Amino acid sequence: MEEKALNFKFPKFNQLIIFEDDNLIVVNKPPFIASLDEREGREINILRMAKSYHADAQVCHRIDKETSGLLLIAKNPDTYRSVSIEFEKRRVKKIYHAIIGGTHIFEDLKVDLPILNLGNKNVTIDKANGKLAETWFKSLAYFKHYTLVECRPITGRMHQIRIHLATQHASIVGDSLYKGKPVYLSQIKRGYTLSKGQEELPIMKRFALHARALSFSINGKDYSFEAPYPKDFATLLKQLERFDS
Repeated sequence: MEEKALNFKFPKFNQLIIFEDDNLIVVNKPPFIASLDEREGREINILRMAKSYHADAQVCHRIDKETSGLLLIAKNPDTYRSVSIEFEKRRVKKIYHAIIGGTHIFEDLKVDLPILNLGNKNVTIDKANGKLAETWFKSLAYFKHYTLVECRPITGRMHQIRIHLATQHASIVGDSLYKGKPVYLSQIKRGYTLSKGQEELPIMKRFALHARALSFSINGKDYSFEAPYPKDFATLLKQLERFDS
């Protein structure tokens, strides 16, 4: 994963903010930045960046390092507790967008296969010992060889969207852990050729998953947010629309 991010330039925290008030900060997290401290805490991550911006900041949930999109950050302990309760009671509505391999017609498909956390960031489907996991899928756009899908996780298990899609033979492109293959321009553009000795790189150098929208209520106030696609996700979609439709 780190190799994919060698040329990644870390933005300033205030450049990530899409909303802020007295209690909350909402950021559009770029890929290749962890939500929380990893390993011995040496890496730049959203939590550390947020605390440099506001000393009492706490990240309310997490998304995978390669995943882009919305993260909620509380600016005080009371707000953190309130948001945590909303997540615990599954009242936070989350929408992700993913680009998956193959053409798949999902019309509010429910996948509720239990997930067992094996440790060390590995999970598996285990109907006997796994924990409840529920995700709904809806196809948004079709291409010849790929599909843009809306994913609505009800629970929040590790790798939930990724593994649930894999069980439907619909792995996210670029997600090698779940047998998802990257997209190369030569695969979709007729007549595309490389210069001699040139190595072709995938259009998107990570798996194509983006935390698109969040909505919830705390202290009697309704919140709703949407995060635009980052450049790599938008570029992949544009190329698919142009050459694979």
